[in-house]
Amino acid sequence: MAWDTAGQERFRTITSSYYRGAHGICVVYDVTDMDSFNNVKQWLQEIDRYATEGVNKLLVGNKSDMSDKKVVEYTVAKEFADSLGIPFLETSAKNASNVEQAFLTMARQIKERMGTTTVNNKPTVQVGQGQGVQSASAGGCC
Repeated sequence: MAWDTAGQERFRTITSSYYRGAHGICVVYDVTDMDSFNNVKQWLQEIDRYATEGVNKLLVGNKSDMSDKKVVEYTVAKEFADSLGIPFLETSAKNASNVEQAFLTMARQIKERMGTTTVNNKPTVQVGQGQGVQSASAGGCC
């Protein structure tokens, strides 16, 4: 499931419930808006605070089609993502450039991480030897 809060401050208080149980989170900023990029660090802190430990993250710069208005350079965002150890790519929702690749990247990451998790790590309940069950006497169920 994908949630799009558009980075708006009014959603900041309710997003903590979105993080719980998430397998992967894409943090998307607008390459034509430096404030949008500057808020990425705060959103990543929110994720670290509320999401499951080890949740997959992906940094995405959107509106790559607007090169004439671009203020966040690819190399700056890439270096930032690399410093955090998370994948990065730029997309354009307008012309669908790299959008599918973003979802495929996230899915691949989740699959790789989930593949290393074994089913045996789930909590179990040990059932001890109990008393036998007596069979009902002949004569019906009641």
